[in-house]
Amino acid sequence: MTPADLSRTVLHAVRRAVDEDALRAPVPARVRVERTRPGGSGDYACAVALQLAGPAALPAREVARILRDRVAATPGIGRIEITGPGFLNFTLDATADTAARAALVRDVRERGLRYGRVTTEAGRLHRLHHRPEVRAAVVTRTVGRLLRTQGGQVLAGCTGKPDPDWERLRVVVGPRHGDAESRELRPVPAGATAGELLARLGPDAALWGLLRPAGHDHAPLGDDLLVQGEPNPLFLVRYAHARARALTRGAERLDLTGAYEQDVEAPALYTALADHPGVLATAARHHAPDRLARHLETVAHALFDLLEAAPPLPVGDEKPSAAHRSRLALAEAAGTVLAGGLYVLGVSAPHHL
Repeated sequence: MTPADLSRTVLHAVRRAVDEDALRAPVPARVRVERTRPGGSGDYACAVALQLAGPAALPAREVARILRDRVAATPGIGRIEITGPGFLNFTLDATADTAARAALVRDVRERGLRYGRVTTEAGRLHRLHHRPEVRAAVVTRTVGRLLRTQGGQVLAGCTGKPDPDWERLRVVVGPRHGDAESRELRPVPAGATAGELLARLGPDAALWGLLRPAGHDHAPLGDDLLVQGEPNPLFLVRYAHARARALTRGAERLDLTGAYEQDVEAPALYTALADHPGVLATAARHHAPDRLARHLETVAHALFDLLEAAPPLPVGDEKPSAAHRSRLALAEAAGTVLAGGLYVLGVSAPHHL
């Protein structure tokens, strides 16, 4: 694990703690880690807990404990200590558990789009309803899908006359009846009708624009949602998925099949894949599709880091090896998680982009 990998891992832990409401503080743009000074503990030290303590209104050591709990299982980290007023000290593990990484990749590949979902015979019944407004309808529909990933049963309906264009956004509205706890979802209104959004943005960009911001925030629905470039998070996520599928097609032409046979150095991607079930559960529990959207961005960034550092396919006269097969398997697992997450959001995941 490099210092950059460790920095991204700690930053991801901060985002996760904020998403789970364990920490109420702004997420910094980056987290700095540095070599431990002589006489210090571990290989690297990080002072982010001290930075976040004030905004979070918590003691720095408590912030450090919250972050330690969310970093502790990361492959490549052997030990984490909290020292002084709240420093995180990391001792790296050069012999990280390859079997655990292999099991994670195998689990994603075997379960496919079902990875991260809970299967029960008779889950809890949820009754959702919303006002006759496009964002409320879209959020309600997506929350229903999230609850179903946790084995829940969902009834949803509108409290007024629905907009006929909602159907074109694939909003499925059911009757409001049955014995279930009732919840009305009331995100900040979009300020536009479904027809207006569809005409200007199309279904995928409209859905992403309505779902990506937290429900209590205004939904920016500008033409930047249509930009075909990585600064657009929607494009980033769908392009990452398309890249993963393109690797599979390229591998087939080379008669190469993904199989995790050799450890691959990609800690941020392993963390993101391992977090996916928990993200689905948290997003469902808090009725917050935005948490899933942000998680997909994390997976996409981690996948691009892998592709940039170590291409999964042979280049030039290079012969296919166990390293190629393992990197391909990991990239394909990331593509599967991206596809599954986009499906829950109702956004298409094209194989070509």
